[in-house]
Amino acid sequence: MPAEITTTDVQAGEHRLRIGTAGDPSAPPLLFLHGSGPGVSGLSNWERLIGDLGDRYYCIAPDTLGFGDSDHPNPPPRGMAAFTELRVAATWKLLDALGIDRVTLVGNSYGGQMSLAMTLERPERVEKVVLMGSGGMPDLKPLPGLAKLIGFYDDPTEDAMAELLTLFVHDPSAFGPRIREIAAGRMPRALREDVRRSHLATFDFSAGGRIGWQPDELAKIDKDVLVVAAREDRIVPPEVSHYLARHIPNARLHIVPNCGHWSQIEHPETFANLVDGFARGAF
Repeated sequence: MPAEITTTDVQAGEHRLRIGTAGDPSAPPLLFLHGSGPGVSGLSNWERLIGDLGDRYYCIAPDTLGFGDSDHPNPPPRGMAAFTELRVAATWKLLDALGIDRVTLVGNSYGGQMSLAMTLERPERVEKVVLMGSGGMPDLKPLPGLAKLIGFYDDPTEDAMAELLTLFVHDPSAFGPRIREIAAGRMPRALREDVRRSHLATFDFSAGGRIGWQPDELAKIDKDVLVVAAREDRIVPPEVSHYLARHIPNARLHIVPNCGHWSQIEHPETFANLVDGFARGAF
């Protein structure tokens, strides 16, 4: 039976962050960091996973600063590098407020980039790292799916949201009407001015926005890292995961077949088993 999920606001330094949690706070902590899609939140990415793992771990899924129902700085930092720096600082302060010294990071897409940034910045506070469909490869040309995500506010309609979300999964027909339902559920949040402002600031590439790491930088990571790639990912190509796994010394690479960018939603049991086994040291 899934663990109960609680939603609350936490003051993380000068910023308020909305978090969803499941499990006993005395259990080993897992911090789940979501991606950067319009209208995304911690629970929209991770609700099923933290419910499934909450009987064994203390699972924390925040709306990262500048996303969802957490604070949206105004004016925001311009560009992904500057905004990520502020988001990482706020996330450390969140862990401080929760009394968590060391944590295993689980990052999807942009959340994977945040996980890498956190691990390189304060390795003494990171236990292990799971990267799923993560960015982080420098000079990567965006796939059409990622380009649609970045440019969503050129045509912010429910139809555009539904079209974007079909690119997140391998087989949209398997979801039936759920894709349209998810799109409709995301639109009220995506259309908020604060959410739009944060999205446009994040993807302001004129400000030197993208973040990635060279091989010598990744070689400094001495943590055990599980890199999960979806074979049919149309948002972040699997070659990024291969790159990260090749250059992080203690990385393992797992390929999920018949899967798009949302491994945790398309194959939740597989992904939960991977996270659980890796966190326990089973492989």
